[in-house]
Amino acid sequence: MAAEIERKFLVKEGWRPQANGVCIAQGYLSTVPERTVRVRIKGEKGYLTVKGRNAGIRRAEYEYEIPLADAEAMLALCEQPLIEKRRYLVPYEGYTWEVDVFAGANEGLVVAEIELPAEDAAFIKPDWVGAEVSGDARYYNASLIRHPYRDWK
Repeated sequence: MAAEIERKFLVKEGWRPQANGVCIAQGYLSTVPERTVRVRIKGEKGYLTVKGRNAGIRRAEYEYEIPLADAEAMLALCEQPLIEKRRYLVPYEGYTWEVDVFAGANEGLVVAEIELPAEDAAFIKPDWVGAEVSGDARYYNASLIRHPYRDWK
């Protein structure tokens, strides 16, 4: 079984990308806790991803590249609003951090994720990484379509 082991953190104010990022548009065909089904356009490629229920920082994940035209058509079927963000890859101390700068309904939110080989894997946080939000469902992309960041008080 394919598994994703991921930790998520807020990014401290003042962080600036050192390279070009890639635009991502994604939507959800299913957001029930037992499984999410995501459609994503990342750059010029389409993807379909199925994820299982979170068990701590681990969950099942299956991702497949699909034709771009299919991804565009599927996004029209997704719950709204779509997630819009720019992703930056930041190498640091043996890992690549994915920093997502959200736009649209989630503008102002910036998070960093690190995928790990094991749940207890050691890693060093860059100084621009802030509080961990791995277990906070508000920060799940599937939650951000129902409760966008701009509406948080």
